[in-house]
Amino acid sequence: MLTTFVQGFFLSAAMILPLGPQNAFVMQQGSRRQFHLMSATLCAISDGFLIGVGVFGGSALLGQSTLLLQFVTWGGVAFLLWYGWGAFRAALHANVELEQSGGSNVAKNRWRVIVIIFAVTWLNPHVYLDTIVILGSIGSQLSSELRPWFTFGAASASVSWFFALAFLAAWFSPVLSKPRSQRIINGFICIVMWYIAWQLAKQGLIISG
Repeated sequence: MLTTFVQGFFLSAAMILPLGPQNAFVMQQGSRRQFHLMSATLCAISDGFLIGVGVFGGSALLGQSTLLLQFVTWGGVAFLLWYGWGAFRAALHANVELEQSGGSNVAKNRWRVIVIIFAVTWLNPHVYLDTIVILGSIGSQLSSELRPWFTFGAASASVSWFFALAFLAAWFSPVLSKPRSQRIINGFICIVMWYIAWQLAKQGLIISG
């Protein structure tokens, strides 16, 4: 059981570590110390849920649904282009406003973060491929007694990574929250989002072809 847990942990870590929309957004929120723990929690919960779906039968269903993959792919392309444009505009501003006072603004920002977290997760086909297809297909081959241990190990890697990223970015917040640093971060976010959108567009054309 412990071996299965460790296998799930390190396989999941290998899927999560490459920089993607989730990592970039959690890092950005951590640098601002704005809902970074909530962002890490929502990313981890989403990944854990998708891993469980894949391990317990969802991998075969998604792998056979070309229409679903197309829908998610082009939806992800549209969102990443839009979010990258917002980051590009923020990078051009001379001053980056990190905090807004007032309860209504806090609530508004919280809901904005929640919406973006779900978008960078559920509109990112790579998340489905990594969690449901790859991890799910590996975990589904295990016995029914070992599948929960594999799922728990894989989900633990997601929890560990996102919270480590959030805490690390928050730790360096005094440096990263400066206007110049925020412009650099936003420029970096823009490049990442547009690059992934380009990769997804190529993937979508291959699927449709």
